[in-house]
Amino acid sequence: MQREEALVELKKHVKNKNLLKHMYACEAVMRKLAGHFGEDADKWGLAGLLHDIDYDETKDDPRRHSRVGAEMLQKLGLPEDIVYAVKVHNNAHGLPRESLMDKALYATDPVTGLIVAGALIRPQKKLAAVDVPFLVNRFNEKSFARGANRGQIACCSELGMELEEFLSLSLEAMQDSSRELGL
Repeated sequence: MQREEALVELKKHVKNKNLLKHMYACEAVMRKLAGHFGEDADKWGLAGLLHDIDYDETKDDPRRHSRVGAEMLQKLGLPEDIVYAVKVHNNAHGLPRESLMDKALYATDPVTGLIVAGALIRPQKKLAAVDVPFLVNRFNEKSFARGANRGQIACCSELGMELEEFLSLSLEAMQDSSRELGL
């Protein structure tokens, strides 16, 4: 599946513009991480782009979230490794993260929220105004961006990455996509 086809499917199921921006951010970070690890950027990008395709339907039932999405992606004929990465990005299922893509998507999902929150509290309200030391400081403030699960972000260590390196790559990816993200 190409990105344009994925966007058509995504927009059939997701109506919330902020959720779409979150998914675009995850796509950007996943593509950047794929490049870092020498993996298939298109495949990793699709995992990031489509990981919450079921959220409008399952937001009130976390036990169904990502299982429904994985089933949707399977029916669309996406590769099994993308389907599994989408399924395991929700820790509620207790499934093991096996591949690099699984681990990357799990850590990427909350880091985008931390970075967006960092941009929104800057006077410019732009990603360009954010840097890694700022994000590290905010990471350590538990009251900041409470929805950005710090333990999940710290799982970047499963990728062999230090927090600062992961934040740097993620921020750069999102800054490169700032126009699409509206930041």
